[in-house]
Amino acid sequence: MKTVQDSELEYFDLLETISDPEIPVLTIVDLGIVRSCETISEGKVKVVITPTYTGCPAMDTIADDIKKAFAKEGLEVVLETQIHPAWTTDWITEKGKANLEAYGIAPPAHKTSDKGALMGRDEVRCPQCKSTNTEVISQFGSTACKALYRCKDCLEPFDYFKCL
Repeated sequence: MKTVQDSELEYFDLLETISDPEIPVLTIVDLGIVRSCETISEGKVKVVITPTYTGCPAMDTIADDIKKAFAKEGLEVVLETQIHPAWTTDWITEKGKANLEAYGIAPPAHKTSDKGALMGRDEVRCPQCKSTNTEVISQFGSTACKALYRCKDCLEPFDYFKCL
C-alpha cells in the first residue's frame, strides 16, 4: 500500500523533470526553489516555491510548468509562493552546480556569508579551462542573477551565477 510519504517522494521526482526556463540544465529542485510538496487531499497537491529574487520573470513560466506536469498525472496543484526565508544560492544542489559548470556557467564560488561576488571580488573559476585567472566585465550577465566574467587565460567570456 502506498503511503502519503511515498506519494510526496513521487511528487519530488515529478518536480525533478521541470527545468528552469532560463537555465535549462537546472531542474527547479536542483535550483532549490521548491520548498515543499505535500498532499492536501485526494488528487490535490500543494507545492511551495521560493523565487530566486522578487520579480523573477521566470516564476510565471515555472508555475505553469508545475501545473502542467501535475495535470498530466491527473493531479491538481495549489501553488504557494514563500518569500521568507529568501532564496539563496546555498540552496542549489551539488548536482545543480556541476550541471551549471558543464553548461558553461560558473557556479557560486562559496557560501553566501561572503558578499565579495556582488562586488566582483570573487575568485571565479572559468568553466571552460578551469583557470581562476578571471575578471568581472559586468555585474549583470544574461540575467540579473548572473555576472559576466572573462577568463584571462583562454579569453572566453562566461556567466557567473552570483552568490546571493
